Amino acid sequence: MKHWLKAAVAAVALAGASTTAAQAEDIKLRIASGHPVVNTYVNLMNTFFVPEVSKRVAARTQHKVEFIEGYGGAMVKVADTLEGVQSGIIDIGGYCFCFEPSNLPLHAFQVMLPFGSMSSVTSVKQARAVYDKVPFLSKVFEDKYGQVLIALISDNGYNLNTTFEWNTVADLKGRKIAGAGLNLKWLEYAGVVPVQSSLPEAYTSMQTGVYNGWIMFPSGVVNFKLNEVAKYYTEIGFGAITWHGLTINKSRFQRLPKDVQDIILEVAKEFEAMTGTVNDANYPKQIEQLKSMGAIVKQLPPSVAQDWATSLKAWPQEKATELDKANMPGTQVLKLALDEAEKLGHKWPVRYEVK
Repeated sequence: MKHWLKAAVAAVALAGASTTAAQAEDIKLRIASGHPVVNTYVNLMNTFFVPEVSKRVAARTQHKVEFIEGYGGAMVKVADTLEGVQSGIIDIGGYCFCFEPSNLPLHAFQVMLPFGSMSSVTSVKQARAVYDKVPFLSKVFEDKYGQVLIALISDNGYNLNTTFEWNTVADLKGRKIAGAGLNLKWLEYAGVVPVQSSLPEAYTSMQTGVYNGWIMFPSGVVNFKLNEVAKYYTEIGFGAITWHGLTINKSRFQRLPKDVQDIILEVAKEFEAMTGTVNDANYPKQIEQLKSMGAIVKQLPPSVAQDWATSLKAWPQEKATELDKANMPGTQVLKLALDEAEKLGHKWPVRYEVK
């Protein structure tokens, strides 16, 4: 075949490929969370991520994205979201890594360093810095669970909601307090009896005396009206924790047009930052709301946090060693997390040592 004919055939083939690539697609994506839409990050999925992706795809590409949304367990339960994204039952899922202690043990690293910053903005920046420096944290989603981590999600600052008043760590000894996953260790080291629970059970459980308190951020108390059965909200300052994420099924993501992929990643980055800014803006409002709802809110002096942190002083090293033995970069991650928090201006009540 002559050179000019070869070139013509190649040009036609390239044009055909370009036309195919540029063909408009109507894309349907199922997005879900086991948590309800009153939860801050789920609300942002519903009110920011979904409409912004749809709007930007319509404005900047030939494609159209339609989301099918399912929150509050409508499509997946809180403990099944990772598997839901992995299997393709849903395309995009928002969930807490706390429900995946065997699959994602290292991703709760901020919980292993209690009394971190109470700023959600600082928390998510700290976490992002660590994720960017330790590729393992993101790659495990792709390599083992068939999904791409597109955003980190920060919670609000954790404190203690109880049915009784307390002022020192000693006042809590022997009391039954609930938590979720790894933060139960905060209680255990302080001599508290830890109880694994979930928010939908909290009201009835405290009302009937199954336990007498919760490690909880203020929005959880407001949204589930826990102040009606546990009127004391004590600002001890365990820290804002970034241990949720937004992931998309890897196979589905790879099949999307490149311009749509780029917009999803762009909006996800903004969504990640907003989980910090919105939580920080809401925290003082929710504290005032709790007071208006009849809760007794008080701040404890820094010495109480220091006492509690002292009881936990050896725990970060224990967790780092345990994770290292499981072939995960536990020491590297915890050391980085400590350093990054300080770079962002946080002063630890007790400076944990991880070697």
